[in-house]
Amino acid sequence: MSRKKFNAARKSDHILHPGEKVSARPAESMRVLLHKLAMGLPDVGKRYDYPVKPVDLAPGVLPAGMAMDASPIAGGSEIWGYLNATFAGGGFPGYPYLSGLATRAEYRAFASAISTELTREWLEIVSTSGEDANSEKLDAIKDAYIKFNVRGLFQRMASDDVLFGRAQMFIDLKGADRKTPLILDPRTVKQGSLNRICSVEANWTTPSKYNAIDPVAPDFYKPSVWFMLGDEIHASRLLTVITRPMPDLLKAAFNFGGMSLSQLAEPYVDNWLRTRQSVADLINNFSITALQTSMDQVLTGGSGAADDLFARAQLFTDTRSNKGLMLLDKDREALVQLNTPLSGLSELQAQSLEHLCTASRIPAMILTGISPTGMNASSEGELRAWDNWISAQQEAFWREPLDVVLKVIQLHLFGAIDPSITFNFLPLYQQTPKEIAEINEIIGRSAVAYINAGVLDPQEERERLAHDPDSGYQGIDVEDMPEMPEAELKGGEFGQGEDPRQC
Repeated sequence: MSRKKFNAARKSDHILHPGEKVSARPAESMRVLLHKLAMGLPDVGKRYDYPVKPVDLAPGVLPAGMAMDASPIAGGSEIWGYLNATFAGGGFPGYPYLSGLATRAEYRAFASAISTELTREWLEIVSTSGEDANSEKLDAIKDAYIKFNVRGLFQRMASDDVLFGRAQMFIDLKGADRKTPLILDPRTVKQGSLNRICSVEANWTTPSKYNAIDPVAPDFYKPSVWFMLGDEIHASRLLTVITRPMPDLLKAAFNFGGMSLSQLAEPYVDNWLRTRQSVADLINNFSITALQTSMDQVLTGGSGAADDLFARAQLFTDTRSNKGLMLLDKDREALVQLNTPLSGLSELQAQSLEHLCTASRIPAMILTGISPTGMNASSEGELRAWDNWISAQQEAFWREPLDVVLKVIQLHLFGAIDPSITFNFLPLYQQTPKEIAEINEIIGRSAVAYINAGVLDPQEERERLAHDPDSGYQGIDVEDMPEMPEAELKGGEFGQGEDPRQC
């Protein structure tokens, strides 16, 4: 089908699509659609082939006086014509549409689950030169992370990435020129100059400059400057995270963001909503009572026959209960109960819900908080795989912006960057106290064997215990060696007359 015929067909069925004018759909149909959305029902005639076109920006995103068609992503009519002629659909639905999806529980669950898991165990600030050497600095950095709410900031960014396909973080420095690059140096980031670090929703930014000429250039289809509500911001000051990037040909159509998980999962959510409502309707109407009676007078149009029949039906409906008595004409009437089998509905509904987990890669236990009836409980292997996937996401997409934040905070606090200070993501899987005790017991036996073999000195093992947060002896004085009992020295585990401290 040609693009012209496709557009004509789309308008003829009066289904509103993002980018179309409201007038393309009759007012009555619009009211029906809004009612369906309010009731949580999907539009049966809905398509997901959104047009490929320049993004409709919110008022104020571009500088005052700049028309929409003057935006860098609005130019190049040749590329839009090429895409629409060769691409069957699947463009960007627009930020207002994605914002509307964010009000539904299903899409909100995706964002909440992923953003919460990414920051659940968070990270630890460490020093490669030893904790004691930089203990004061580490404590100051940890306090600054709390002050600037870095953990909450990245949780919000992860949520924006899920809902809108792009997350951005703005670093606000006192007296800084927002148009210039952010150079992490004491000469450009003065001590005490950090005002705040905040997230910026994708609806309020659009590229100002990007390279679309040289495919091997490092900034090819990568904006170097952004418009943020009319102001130009250098990309180094507006750090961007995109976990589901688009191909180069579609980056401009998506406002240089990625594919939102909401858009990816939209068909699955609509199927779930339709199945859920169908099952509810079927349960509500699974039993129908039929009265077999004489219809001769009604069919022949006898005077008052229809009124008498409907009056009888209304009488039965009004008096219907398990305690009531129904009187029937034994020759001409019979009462029949028609019941629809309900077996298998729970499995169908559970499978529809399971498809949401397939689209988002989130285990059912994490996404729903429960193991729904008819679905197998999330196994230990699934949860471990989920933890591994989250850890991979942390390293692949979130380490770089977090590293920038760490360096900016060091410059803000100390006026210099200590290269020995870094951070590690804490593992999502946390051992139980029983598992920790069993591991410590095994390590302890190994330590005794090494000490007996002369490989380790008891003081070295004591030092390990003092620095291991899971040993139960963290913080003990390494130099204050305990006195060995006489019985142990004369003939114990270390042998007759041997002092383990002299091994």
